[in-house]
Amino acid sequence: MPAAADDRVIAAFTDYLKVEKGLAALSVAAYARDLGQFQTFLRSKRRTLLDCRRDDVRAFLDRLFSDQVDGRSVARKLSALRHFYRFLLLDRHIQHDPTLNIETPKQWKVLPKSLSSAEIEQLLAPNGDSTLQIRDRTILEVLYAGGLRVSEVIGIGLEDLKLELGYVLVRGKGDKERIVPLGKASQHMLTAYLADARPRILGKLSSKHLFIGKGGKRLTRQRVWQLVRAAAPAGSRKVSPHMLRHSCATHMVENGADLRTVQTLLGHADISTTQVYTHVALDRLKSVYSKHHPRAQRKQNG
Repeated sequence: MPAAADDRVIAAFTDYLKVEKGLAALSVAAYARDLGQFQTFLRSKRRTLLDCRRDDVRAFLDRLFSDQVDGRSVARKLSALRHFYRFLLLDRHIQHDPTLNIETPKQWKVLPKSLSSAEIEQLLAPNGDSTLQIRDRTILEVLYAGGLRVSEVIGIGLEDLKLELGYVLVRGKGDKERIVPLGKASQHMLTAYLADARPRILGKLSSKHLFIGKGGKRLTRQRVWQLVRAAAPAGSRKVSPHMLRHSCATHMVENGADLRTVQTLLGHADISTTQVYTHVALDRLKSVYSKHHPRAQRKQNG
């Protein structure tokens, strides 16, 4: 009954995440998917979650990389396995944690893809004044202004927007709330959207959501992905909502923001997640040093 035992410990773990850790349903589902994928891999090796060894975890990660799975996704899956096996260890289902001493490969530390300031300007440039074009451009502005995730931007309610105070209340991972400031550009676009475009989309209907589709329905994640890709100039590289989030963080660090501030803005629970942007800060430090230190460029004789 090894499969049944695996299913039982996964169920116990997801209950723990929901009840004791208070994670949102989407986060719990993501953990379950990652564990299910690992469980399927182990079955091909005739092993189970409970008798898994460190070599099995390494082989799973190697398989993901060989399948060209994005490094950040691999890191997330390893994090899920670490949480799972820590839970099993504390609950005495196992005696040894197979995820111990598995180092993070260098490729996981690659900075997420971001756009240059010029590319952002192109993406956010006015491309029409129809109702939906105004809505879409407003979404783009808010995604970049606050470094928001797709789920966060579609989840904004009218009551979450404090336009006169210049910020919006956002619910991130684990249903944690944070305050995200809005720049002048996004405030201007939101004002226009609320005054004209949104009422036209709604007609006689009503909705509690800030960004809406036809019939007053809440926008889907897929629709936001589509409008972001559609906004990219012809012939340019593919753009995703996550690239706008990373561009926001990258440009802030390039302009002197400290990592703690960026961590707060992005809603990262751990500063180690934000430290992926450290090399941007180091590049800027070297550039400023080279430009301003009196001996940075001076060669020494003999």
